[in-house]
Amino acid sequence: MATRILIVEDDPDIAELVARYLDKAGFATERVVSGREAMQVVAERAPELIVLDLMLPHMDGLEVCRLVRSHDATAAIPIIMLTARAEESERIVGLELGADDYLAKPFSPNELVARVRALLRRAQRAAAPADAGARPLAYGPIALDSDRHIVSSGGKDVVLTAKEFLLLEYLMRHRGRVLSRDVLLTDVWGYRYTGGTRTVDVHVRRLREKLPALAEGLVTVKQFGYKLVDPHP
Repeated sequence: MATRILIVEDDPDIAELVARYLDKAGFATERVVSGREAMQVVAERAPELIVLDLMLPHMDGLEVCRLVRSHDATAAIPIIMLTARAEESERIVGLELGADDYLAKPFSPNELVARVRALLRRAQRAAAPADAGARPLAYGPIALDSDRHIVSSGGKDVVLTAKEFLLLEYLMRHRGRVLSRDVLLTDVWGYRYTGGTRTVDVHVRRLREKLPALAEGLVTVKQFGYKLVDPHP
């Protein structure tokens, strides 16, 4: 069965263009033109990924993103946000609310397809069947089970987006190494991201907020990147 992608876009020409390229790539697309319609579809039958326009009637893309992320059943759905606004502040707001990726209009449809594939590959690997020989990663009170796609802190489950999960896993597997923002973008996002390295900063900020143990352990290396140091005993 083809992977279902929900396209939330009120511009019919852009929606048609996105759907045509995604359909050609083998995905099954569904189109809606408003935030309210999007939330109805998500509630009835959640898609595997959402391509979400920022400026929508009745309920904008930021609110849709916030609502999707606020429910455990839909919190891990990958979201790519589209917008006509290219300002960095708009990108950051979308990422802070939980968008996994961001494309400013006009954009290359082929690049959109590549980013969709990259996000889905990571989400599918995270949801792969458990390996009986695999052990969860641990960092202080944090436990990350890659096979079951579960993160807990102090024994309590913590809901992360797909990209937050992958970033945390990468940092834990490379503990003690100084990782540049460019390396994190390439290895975690899976391509040469053109939207700016602030993407990494926003995701790191969200991890620190959701997992207080990272507030001191995940240190910023000025003008370079990040390093996960050993937790205090």
